Amino acid sequence: MLLSGGLDSYTAAAIARAQFSLCALTISYGQRHAREVESARAVAQALGVERRLEVEIDLRAIGGSSLTSAEGVPHGRDVEAPEIPSTYVPARNTIFLSIALGWAETLDARDIVIGVNALDYSGYPDCRPDFIAAFERVANLGTRAGAEGGRFRVHTPLIAMTKADIVRRGVALGLDYSLTHSCYDPLPDGRPCGTCDSCLLRAKGFHEAGLSDPLLLR
Repeated sequence: MLLSGGLDSYTAAAIARAQFSLCALTISYGQRHAREVESARAVAQALGVERRLEVEIDLRAIGGSSLTSAEGVPHGRDVEAPEIPSTYVPARNTIFLSIALGWAETLDARDIVIGVNALDYSGYPDCRPDFIAAFERVANLGTRAGAEGGRFRVHTPLIAMTKADIVRRGVALGLDYSLTHSCYDPLPDGRPCGTCDSCLLRAKGFHEAGLSDPLLLR
């Protein structure tokens, strides 16, 4: 399970837990802050994962994103606008899924879970069903396990859910969303900025679900 510490990955992991024993992979990729990694640790503990692995890979050397450079994160953007925002990290989900695939093959696991969403999201191309299907083909073509007849599957339990649906599902599962972190550009004290794409989408989800975000009640 790719576990970032955000609302989506926490919910996806909780859904997957009903079917699988979870091994949680968190990747620190040189993003602007370490707050989400701290949340990933808290979320993993709450989920009672079987194993945890943290991997560091510094994507700042590649650049190309306001999450891995000094470029400012956009605030107050129309999250339904068609353009891909500067917070897109080049090939991030391809890189993350590749690392997850390597660990899965080592663990003799054949199921990878990722919390991507193709409805309420910021327009990232690596969150689309076509991309996930293509990566699954790569996983089965480019591994020893696949060549020997194994079958990898990439599970996306949130892919067709709105953010409100995700929030409702998580609340029904008893998840403590105060453990999570979604903000791209948190304030110096770690609180969410409230105006980046991720904060706006999170607020939209809680509002449409008719619920209050526990992070804003502190």
